[in-house]
Amino acid sequence: MPDSKPTRNLGLELVRVTEAGALGAARLMGRGDKEAGDQAAVDAMRLILNSIDMDGVIVIGEGEKDEAPMLFNGEHVGRGVPPEVDIAVDPVEGTTPLAEGRTNSIATVAIAPRGTMYDPGPFLYMDKIAVGPACKGVVDIEAPVADNLRAIAKALDKREEDVTVVILDRPRHKDLIAEIRAYGARIRLISDGDVAGSLMACLPETGIDVLMGIGGTPEGVLSACAMRALGGELQGKLYPRNDDELHRGIDMGYDFQKVLCLDDLVSSNDVFFAATGITDGELLQGVKYLSHGARTDSLVMRGLTGTIRQIVATHQFDKLELISGDRY
Repeated sequence: MPDSKPTRNLGLELVRVTEAGALGAARLMGRGDKEAGDQAAVDAMRLILNSIDMDGVIVIGEGEKDEAPMLFNGEHVGRGVPPEVDIAVDPVEGTTPLAEGRTNSIATVAIAPRGTMYDPGPFLYMDKIAVGPACKGVVDIEAPVADNLRAIAKALDKREEDVTVVILDRPRHKDLIAEIRAYGARIRLISDGDVAGSLMACLPETGIDVLMGIGGTPEGVLSACAMRALGGELQGKLYPRNDDELHRGIDMGYDFQKVLCLDDLVSSNDVFFAATGITDGELLQGVKYLSHGARTDSLVMRGLTGTIRQIVATHQFDKLELISGDRY
């Protein structure tokens, strides 16, 4: 195990990162420019990350250095002092909803002790199933869809036709959707945001019971960090997009048949996760602009204690601009 663990509660420092990202990106809502929204969030989040007393390495970031000049995989952030941590960050989960002014765009970041986060390398997709605490231990990603839905209904003491599945609305899920419909369960299709989808499956007030389907591998690692606090379960399998990717992965030592459980994705309970809404969604409210500031809605979680905080913050732009020198 690493010698230096993030035993200090970094959660409230971490939420400043996602708040900054959300405030940076939200002004681009509906303007049709995905790259600009993402870059605004990246710039704001990097500034705050570098102000935190930690020695952080980006394990899950915006891509390789040449492709992403900010928050790239392998970049060091923080003030260079203990604790030594791995960082997973998605400055804008849901760049298309942000650009189009739609729902469920959030800023997310997670921290875990150095060496405990799964590094998916260049492989961007993962088949997943995520459930809340009541269904922990009753699902199996390799089992038939109907068997998992039946087990979820039993664990939740629900009628089988009342189980609700959240799925990314993608052509690759045509067969999965047909199986769920044949079983008789309800489906909530989302355009983007499978971190939000995983969290929704853990929070009873959202009405979602399970996330299924193929989404992002980075989002899987971020979701796993949140699951440590939420007490839910996430299982995944790397998903090759084509034969070339499959063979390249095998040559690199990746096992596409291996079921990745929570301990594989993040092997420590001493994790922190934060998310702030950019646009309105089932999970979080988006940034709301006031006469001289804005209001944000965030979730902050600590795996070690299981503490989950919801933070509604009001930001005064004139004071922030005086401190940072940046325009808000």
